[in-house]
Amino acid sequence: MVSQPTSPQAVIPDPSLSRRIQHDDSHPKLFHSLHQEHSSVLSLAADDDSIYTGSQDGQISVWDKTTFKLKALLRGHTGSVLALEYAPDKHWLFSASGDSTIRVWSTRNHTPLYLLHPHLETDSGDLFSLVWCQPRQTVYFGCQNTSLQWFSFSFPTLESAASFGVSLPSDGSVHSGTSTPTSNSRKAHKFFDSYPQYTRRPADLNARNPTCASCLPGSVSSSSAPAPSSSASARGLSPDSCVQGDLVKAPLAVLQVPPECVIFSAHYGYVYCMALLPSNEEGSDDPSPEDAAGSGLQLVTGSGDSTVKLWQLPGGRAGDAAPKLLHTFDCGAGAVLALAVRGDTVFAGCQDGLVKVWDLETRTLVRTLLVVENVDILSMSMLHSDLYVCSANGDIQRWSASFDLVGSWHGHEGIILSSIITRVPSSDTAQEKRGENFTLVTGGNDDMIKVWEVQPPRTNRDSLSELSGFGNTTDISKSINDILVYALAKFVAIPSVSNSLAHREDCRQAAIWLRKCFTQLGAEASLLPTGESTNPLVLATFHGTRTSPHRPRILFYGHYDVISARPNGWASDPFTLTGRNGYLYGRGATDNKGPIMAVACAAADLLARRALGVDLVMLIEGEEEAGSGGFVEAVKRHKDAIGPIDSILVSNSTWIAEDTPCITYGLRGVVHCNVEISNDGPDLHSGVDGGAAREPMLDMVKLLGTLTDDTNKIAIPDFYDRVRPLTEDERQLYKVLSSVTQTPASLLAARWREPSLTIHNVEVSGPRNSTVIPSKVRAHISVRIVPDQDLESIAASVQEHLKAQFQRMRSPNKLNVTIDQTADWWLGKLDDSWFRALENAVKDEWGVDPLRIREGGSIPSVPYLEKEFSCHALHLPLGQSTDQAHLPDERISLANLRRGKRVVERFLSNVGSKTAPSPVQTNDG
Repeated sequence: MVSQPTSPQAVIPDPSLSRRIQHDDSHPKLFHSLHQEHSSVLSLAADDDSIYTGSQDGQISVWDKTTFKLKALLRGHTGSVLALEYAPDKHWLFSASGDSTIRVWSTRNHTPLYLLHPHLETDSGDLFSLVWCQPRQTVYFGCQNTSLQWFSFSFPTLESAASFGVSLPSDGSVHSGTSTPTSNSRKAHKFFDSYPQYTRRPADLNARNPTCASCLPGSVSSSSAPAPSSSASARGLSPDSCVQGDLVKAPLAVLQVPPECVIFSAHYGYVYCMALLPSNEEGSDDPSPEDAAGSGLQLVTGSGDSTVKLWQLPGGRAGDAAPKLLHTFDCGAGAVLALAVRGDTVFAGCQDGLVKVWDLETRTLVRTLLVVENVDILSMSMLHSDLYVCSANGDIQRWSASFDLVGSWHGHEGIILSSIITRVPSSDTAQEKRGENFTLVTGGNDDMIKVWEVQPPRTNRDSLSELSGFGNTTDISKSINDILVYALAKFVAIPSVSNSLAHREDCRQAAIWLRKCFTQLGAEASLLPTGESTNPLVLATFHGTRTSPHRPRILFYGHYDVISARPNGWASDPFTLTGRNGYLYGRGATDNKGPIMAVACAAADLLARRALGVDLVMLIEGEEEAGSGGFVEAVKRHKDAIGPIDSILVSNSTWIAEDTPCITYGLRGVVHCNVEISNDGPDLHSGVDGGAAREPMLDMVKLLGTLTDDTNKIAIPDFYDRVRPLTEDERQLYKVLSSVTQTPASLLAARWREPSLTIHNVEVSGPRNSTVIPSKVRAHISVRIVPDQDLESIAASVQEHLKAQFQRMRSPNKLNVTIDQTADWWLGKLDDSWFRALENAVKDEWGVDPLRIREGGSIPSVPYLEKEFSCHALHLPLGQSTDQAHLPDERISLANLRRGKRVVERFLSNVGSKTAPSPVQTNDG
């Protein structure tokens, strides 16, 4: 059946789960704009007085923070300035370049101090990233050749560097001297400085840097008459390429990284970014790195190999001691191009618009932020708990500690390549006194530097100390409660009707959207194919605390497909989630999209609070409403990807009443059978051939009549032989349920634990009017089975009975009997520790013992999954008896949805820890 008229491809909602909590004042004021002519702004740094911008043409511009005038140009690099770092303790500026050098400048007088060559010099390639570690007096930097290198500016290390042939001041001091770069301070690289092959010219510096000769160090160019620089002239400086009209000044010393200060192949890709923990960046509210100097200093690096690596830095000032690799985080989202840190949280900006949020204490992925889909993230900055994300499309976004998007604006007419947080002098005396005069400085390939007025979030840092960067537990749970409804609205908007060809693409889009949803909530997610004509499975794993060696693994089974929804009978659009009187109306709200989102958000909530002690594996199919085609084969094929499972959780039914929570512990099985009786002739006219022909319809009526006796019992031989007898405990349970539901106990037993047979329809060939004798008649029947009936034996006995009875009729017509679908019965283990953990979770949340109920329906996947993974299944219904699943005005109670999420949290906490479960937040938002 086809649902309400829609296009074959409905409009798929934006996959981002981040609510735009945006106000009129969320767009920050543009405080000032600076134009760096003819050169992209690749890097930024700032001190109390100046803003430093590294350019593509190798120079560093120095801008006055008060007047925003260009006051100096720092020249010396012959390649792009890829990274800048300010060392406030020494008043130094470090610059890393594509010319394979690091230069150290004095920020007091803007003169060069040191020229540092990496180990292997130009073989290290471009130097993409660097950080200064004040307690270690060491600079760390990442290279194009995948190495991590460092150099300590302590006296013993400089002595060692001198032994490798570098030039040092004659008195051994690093603060004075007159030595100049040696002739080998810049060598031509056979690859990076090569000419096109057809020229047959050897590599030289001019091939790589076709700039004016005066831009090269004195050791490279003997010219003392620099060529004019158009960009310098345009900015009001001397046309000479040197700083304020002088030639390029020589550094005090030329240094080289010794071989013991290198980790080769630190990554399997370029080392694009790095950050120090705790953060030493302006705008951070982390404790000072000096306070953590004893043992807590760490380094994180991000690479083109899609990983973030965590390194422990050595204690003391041991300049040659190597960082120790502690952990590797696989982002799985392309190159890691930017890093930001706060407390024990690392934000990794990746290709394709994703920010991966990693918790260092538990080594888990707690969230994935979808910033702008398929747009690279090249720079990020932290202001206390707010994260500013800069994208390649020129957009800037501000994210809160609870992962809400609280601001977004278009910042540049081009790619944003760099950003920093820094303070600037303020005209507001009160604001300056409070130290709140922060700005976000961004630079792009539009040659612009923009200074934005930003404010730190109004949050007490002390209340966040235990969470190290996430926000307090109440804020997190409230945020995820809001995401629960927000995400469900987007999910319901996709008409994923599996039994309609017109909605086949909608089903695929629903799977894609759900994968992105799970990824943003912190899971590793993927799609598993089930066949050419069936919808894919969505597999997602929320990894628990990685530091826990033996984590239980729970599989949650659900389905993202729905049945059709004709508009008749609906008070609102079935594919628009609508809230009325405490209920959320929409197709799939209770079956099964609402429960899926509740379980996923429960895992995300625990994950963000470092309280997820289990691995939650979510296996969501898209064919449940159409017979689960391809499900069994796909699970067997991808069993290794799913991994070992300790218990199975399902939430695909409702309570038997409105106010009392329930746990389902049994399902009937089902055998679906098609019966066809036909002859070889055409349809006939009853007025012409009536009485002369053996009619297939009369045969069908007689045959179907043999299935039951006069007492409505199923007449198939030996059918009831293996039905499990009713126990006294069950009899008492049915009495309790009867009093709650005001339904006779015998009727409940008949629905749940006794087999049944149903004739669903009879169809005929021909025009279906009262004068036609159809030549072909089809009937669809189903048989519900219960413990301990054997599924295959019952299916075979149904076929055998129909064939035997038809043979007795001695009819010339033909009989064809087929079994279309089967599902085995399922009965849970009431004395199982998993069942008790779930029962306790329900009781703790609702304050009453849950009713133990069974269902008359069937879920084929539940008994199959039990057998496939050799573990027990649990069934937690979230909806109420009046939720109208499969009917018009399907709904779910908002309270049930949110409290169901908390029940799942409690259950996961119960089974994930032998101690008391983690407290569950009860803020309904």
